[in-house]
Amino acid sequence: MMTNEPGYFEVAWAAQRCGLFYTPVNWHLTAAEAAYIVRDCGASVLIASAALGDLAEQVAAEAPALHTRLMVGGDRAGFEDYARAVAEYSTQPPAEQVEGHYMFYSSGTTGRPKGITVALTGEPFGTGLTLDNMMPSLYGFGCESVYLCTGPLYHAAPLGWSLGTQRGGGTVVVMERFDAATALESVQLYGVTHAQFVPAMFVRMLKLPERTRRAFDLSTLVVAVHAAAPCPIAVKEAMIEWWGPILHEYYAGSESNAFSAIDSPTWLEHKGSVGKTLIGVAHILDELGNELPSGEVGTVWFSGGPRFEYHNDPAKTAAAYDARGRSTLGDMGWLDEEGFLYLADRRTDLIISGGVNIYPKEIEDVLVLHPAVADVAVIGIPDEEMGRQVRAVIEAQEANSAGPELAAELIEYCRSRLAHFKCPRAVDFVAELPRLPSGKILKRVIRERYDRAHAAESRSL
Repeated sequence: MMTNEPGYFEVAWAAQRCGLFYTPVNWHLTAAEAAYIVRDCGASVLIASAALGDLAEQVAAEAPALHTRLMVGGDRAGFEDYARAVAEYSTQPPAEQVEGHYMFYSSGTTGRPKGITVALTGEPFGTGLTLDNMMPSLYGFGCESVYLCTGPLYHAAPLGWSLGTQRGGGTVVVMERFDAATALESVQLYGVTHAQFVPAMFVRMLKLPERTRRAFDLSTLVVAVHAAAPCPIAVKEAMIEWWGPILHEYYAGSESNAFSAIDSPTWLEHKGSVGKTLIGVAHILDELGNELPSGEVGTVWFSGGPRFEYHNDPAKTAAAYDARGRSTLGDMGWLDEEGFLYLADRRTDLIISGGVNIYPKEIEDVLVLHPAVADVAVIGIPDEEMGRQVRAVIEAQEANSAGPELAAELIEYCRSRLAHFKCPRAVDFVAELPRLPSGKILKRVIRERYDRAHAAESRSL
């Protein structure tokens, strides 16, 4: 349970070289939520940053199975000082080392987070994990690479790609937290060659003043990888126009059951696609498990990929697989005739209004490009006649602009670009959308607020 700091890598590599599972804990969680993860993963050792001392102390009190507690960068009652604890040990590596594996927990956007486990291989250290071996061949990582880590290290991509860079002899530049202008400045300052982003970061960089965007030399950047959420086509077009055809998109989950990838030239011929699968084979199935033809939207399943389990949750593991052994992350999408995969939305985010399927992502991709919109979540709220109606929840770029006039403008903006039945019937403004530090918006939290309000209103009638 550590902030983005150099010691994070000491701990991760120690576990990786000793054949252990290690679980990064999101320190933005409440003490109860974090303690649940520490207990659920079966941790016997907790290592925390001094900056998170209060949280660590609360978590440790609720995790009686811990036999070792280490504090990095300071003293805390009930914890050993990390530096003193390791000082007595030899700096020479053990004679025999085997590969460990990170054990991430799902983000919990649709429920309580679950640990994702794969089998430890017992292979000698140096064999590398799947990602480590893909990075050089797919993206040109090597000993001269300088990788900009823009996200929190407790997430799968920031930590996994950072470790992969270091394993190949490259350098990692870690941002303590993402800031659009600071990211551009870091590319120039450190000669960054590779960087990774989520689409929300692209939007923030594109909305910087033109003078700021053009102030930095980005010529060292040869690969910009993005993932974690679908990228609006217009946003990606703008980024390619700005940075050139160096954007690489991939689609995968912490479950590691599949991996698809696409580069900029190919994407420009298949706009909106997340590429062809390199690990696993993609299938689009209907609710009965029947394979759908090209162009039809269904649930995305994969065959032939590595198996995974949700720790301590056999029911959730079973639900992720079908009778033929295919697995799913719960996303919806379609395949074109050439086998390129496109994502529509999460199954849990789908809005069914009057019997018609409406995909929030399509609406969000339009609204997020309006200059007055900082971020947006489109959800379905209860409707007595239609079942659900489309509602846009907006975080405005300028708080004082939020009001009826902007709401009407945004609805009209949407209607000029999409079929009217897809567009929000109303717009609500909030000071800040609930989101994970990765940038993912917690739609579950937003939907629950509206559902509670609707239930209270119904009881009062």
